[in-house]
Amino acid sequence: RKAVDMFRTLKAPVLGLIENMSTYVCPNCGHEAHLFGHGGARAEAQALGVPFLGEIPLSLDVRVSGDEGTPVVLKGGPVANAYLRLARRMIDGGMG
Repeated sequence: RKAVDMFRTLKAPVLGLIENMSTYVCPNCGHEAHLFGHGGARAEAQALGVPFLGEIPLSLDVRVSGDEGTPVVLKGGPVANAYLRLARRMIDGGMG
């Protein structure tokens, strides 16, 4: 909320909110857990009147890919798909 208020004060466009670390998928069994709750960013986006852009899961792959200098989307899998969905939503929404 503070960031959105700041951007509005600066007259910078707010493209929307993303729920970062929305889920954790166990690499051993595939169980998906909402470690930090679920739906908070969607509700906040609605309250602030900005688009909800999507959810990005918590994943070690993001850190490893960043350290390697390789975009995580090139590796495929659930995290890559989440980022690709987010990019597609921004492009389709006229934000790209």
